[in-house]
Amino acid sequence: MKKIYYCIILMIALLFISACNKNASGEKKKTQFLTIATASTGGTYYPIGVGMGNLWSEKLYSEGIKASGQSSAGSIENIDLIKNDEAQLAILQGLIGVQAYTGKESFKGEPYLELRAISMLWPNVEHFVLMDEKIKSGTISDMKGTSFSVGPQASGTEQSTLVMMEGIDLTKDNIKSEYLGYDDTISAMRDGRLDGGSLGAGVPVSAITDMYASGVKASILEVTDEQLNKINEIYHTWYEFIIPKGTYPKQEEDIKTIAQPNFLAASKKLDEHTVYLLTKTLYENLDFMYESHHSAKNMKLETALDGLPVPLHIGAYKYFKEVGLEIRDELIPPEAR
Repeated sequence: MKKIYYCIILMIALLFISACNKNASGEKKKTQFLTIATASTGGTYYPIGVGMGNLWSEKLYSEGIKASGQSSAGSIENIDLIKNDEAQLAILQGLIGVQAYTGKESFKGEPYLELRAISMLWPNVEHFVLMDEKIKSGTISDMKGTSFSVGPQASGTEQSTLVMMEGIDLTKDNIKSEYLGYDDTISAMRDGRLDGGSLGAGVPVSAITDMYASGVKASILEVTDEQLNKINEIYHTWYEFIIPKGTYPKQEEDIKTIAQPNFLAASKKLDEHTVYLLTKTLYENLDFMYESHHSAKNMKLETALDGLPVPLHIGAYKYFKEVGLEIRDELIPPEAR
């Protein structure tokens, strides 16, 4: 009798599992494994990528979708991972995305025209800090003639900083270049060994919080509309960003700077329905994502297209049109024209 009872329970369990792996129409779905390329496990890309993988695996189980975040060397490697179908999705820095799409810098002569954007995730906010005694106009042009850290050598910070400098007609010849990490930059400024530095990241940046809290007599420089336009003439991926007053200790006024997107990308080969489901599920479950990392709290539907440097994937395009977002002409996928 016990044997029969256990057999019945087992059959019910198997039927339940089978039912759970069917979509709304009752059709059984073949499991689709999606890898999300991120960056090192100690940064922001990885926990947000893992968070998206957990979200999609949970909410799209009936569609047969199973997703997971994978650590990597960052944006440049992530392009290769997508190209080689070793990852189906990736988080990319805006500048690296546009360089890959246009075949410049690390991708010189090899434009990756199949690269598509799914959504801006959170902003990489540019923080140019300078000792108050060196500030004249209050804008990033004030770095001229100073000792200034452009970020660690070969880092995304260095690449971005040099592009922004080019946009305001400056080169390394116009400054005394240093190549320091964020904490070391603030420490050197505190000790009087450095005038300023570039510290791009999601707000608040802990090193800059320390700068304000510890009484370093320095400020965040602003970026004018004219400067932003000139920077975007080189690579169109930055947009205006306001750091609200009170973000940092003793910060009594809003600060007008710029940001570039950290965005979710895929190849145009990833099928339209899958990307539509991923995008829709992401924006219908933002509270889930907010638990993955504090930077994820910047994810909002109204900013989903901010600064995207490459055309949208047609699946994401379908979703954003459906919810009524205004889509810039350059973001319309060639496949939808």
